[in-house]
Amino acid sequence: MSDAIIRAAGPDDIAAITRIYGDAVKNGTATFEIEPPDQAEMARRRQALLAKDYPYLVAERAGVVAGYAYVGPYHLRPAYRWSVEDTIYVAPRFHRLGLGRLLMTRLIADAQAGGFRQMIAVIGDSANAASIAVHAAAGFRRIGTLQAVGFKHGRWLDVVMMQRPLGSADSTAP
Repeated sequence: MSDAIIRAAGPDDIAAITRIYGDAVKNGTATFEIEPPDQAEMARRRQALLAKDYPYLVAERAGVVAGYAYVGPYHLRPAYRWSVEDTIYVAPRFHRLGLGRLLMTRLIADAQAGGFRQMIAVIGDSANAASIAVHAAAGFRRIGTLQAVGFKHGRWLDVVMMQRPLGSADSTAP
């Protein structure tokens, strides 16, 4: 998609990010959050990630924020410091245009530049074929499925776990 711009997310993007995520919370199964957070909470979350030097991006098309992506801690205990969990959401009207792949490519590059060594995908709903495909195309391998660990929209949902090495991965100490 040549007319898409991938850039660092700024404070002015929070309203669009909140709308995109709110739709995913209300209508989708990729996130197990039940109530959409408001703009203040989304701004707080973004700032908390940026304060720890995690990349946070948006995809813009024709001046419209069409999607966003970031990495955050995989777990909070210190030994996990070099492993990150990725998050990508694209507004429904921009699905299947390659924005997820563009966001993922830049997110991987930025995470590697930040010195991170492993990226973990925690994909809500094993029926989320688009997310699984985007991750597989970016070099993630499926490492397992947690069965029926979430209940949303009246049904039990699996979580697909995928992983991708970054940089020198586990071949050298950080």
